[in-house]
Amino acid sequence: MRHNIILTKKNKSVKGTIHLTGSKSECNRALIIEALSNGKVKVENISDAADTVTLQRVLSYKLQVAGEKAGNESLTTFNSQHTTYNIGPAGTAMRFLTAYFTLQDEEVILTGSERMKQRPIGILVNALRALGANIEYVENEGFPPIKLKGNLKQLSDKVSIKGNISSQYITALLLIAARLPLGLELHIEGELTSRPYVEMTLAMLQSAGIQHTWTDNIIRIQNQEFKETSLHVEPDWSAASYWYAIAALADEAELFLPGLTQYSLQGDSALTELMANFGITSQFKDGGVYLQKEAKALSRKIFDLKECPDLAQTIIVVCAALGHEATFTGLETLKIKETDRVKALQNELAKIGVKLIEKGQIYKLDCSEKFIPEHIFVNTYDDHRMAMAFAPLALLIPEVEIEDAKVVEKSYPAFWSDLEKVGIAPSNPPR
Repeated sequence: MRHNIILTKKNKSVKGTIHLTGSKSECNRALIIEALSNGKVKVENISDAADTVTLQRVLSYKLQVAGEKAGNESLTTFNSQHTTYNIGPAGTAMRFLTAYFTLQDEEVILTGSERMKQRPIGILVNALRALGANIEYVENEGFPPIKLKGNLKQLSDKVSIKGNISSQYITALLLIAARLPLGLELHIEGELTSRPYVEMTLAMLQSAGIQHTWTDNIIRIQNQEFKETSLHVEPDWSAASYWYAIAALADEAELFLPGLTQYSLQGDSALTELMANFGITSQFKDGGVYLQKEAKALSRKIFDLKECPDLAQTIIVVCAALGHEATFTGLETLKIKETDRVKALQNELAKIGVKLIEKGQIYKLDCSEKFIPEHIFVNTYDDHRMAMAFAPLALLIPEVEIEDAKVVEKSYPAFWSDLEKVGIAPSNPPR
């Protein structure tokens, strides 16, 4: 049953300290590295995001009781021939586990939610098949669920993959590369979208002892051993984006986010530069970052979000709320996320009279008919980022009603309780 909440804010000032969960992006990579290292690598500060909890349970399944739960869905079922893992809406887990299970000595089926069955995986499957993986589609060609028979017999050390679809496909291949008998020479075709996420993967592998070379569009990783080490997961910069948005829509803002560093592996740390356009200063000291709102006229008209697409909803909603008719590029991957995020944004922004106009790969806001209603109902489309990107509107709109509040558990379970700490009061929040 969906649990809706209504957000209210008595004034337009926010002040407080918010402790963010560990980065889902970092943690999911680290857990796969840990599993492939045969115990040499340990992960510290594991995220409590639902996607990470699901991934961790799958990876530790053999050490746990069969049939544990992930959300409201059974995580595992099994028969004499194979085990089925239902990873629900966890897109990162689906991509990373697809590559991981090609190296394991078992036969598995990976399935998920109805939306997951609509999210393409053919590009990754084709690349793995080219390496020698045995993967079949259970229902629809190119989409989960898929059946994998492990113990990959490597046919080639070279594979090509498009760079402008999803960096998670590339990361999935890089994570298993050192365990491939022949290593991997990965050719990236065309422009690479979300480059910082690939750089994050390689940096974490290097911290675990895995060396690589990257020349032009070719990344090479030899067969090699992991070293004994610990990977410490940073707080989540994607989660921080909603606090920057809250600060941007407030009249006065003083927020401290402990644990975030200026030199982060996470591409979403570009947030500091992006949000400076809205008068938000980022001061790194005392083991975290202080956010402060300063008066500043909006001038930036073009936002290229190619390298940080998970920030798109946050930035677009802030611009719309402020009536800033900006142009956006780099949104190509948004249509294959938890929902078609472009369409979802268009639908929900229309509720305050703002249009997001699509022309090829360029998107422009038309705020000429923008208005501030007394109440807005925000559909979330089973997308955690839709809920959190629109929540800051409570600084402007007296009542912001959010559909299916529990959707935030995917990446930021404490979001609603954290909002309460700065006076954004959710009615009847999920517990």
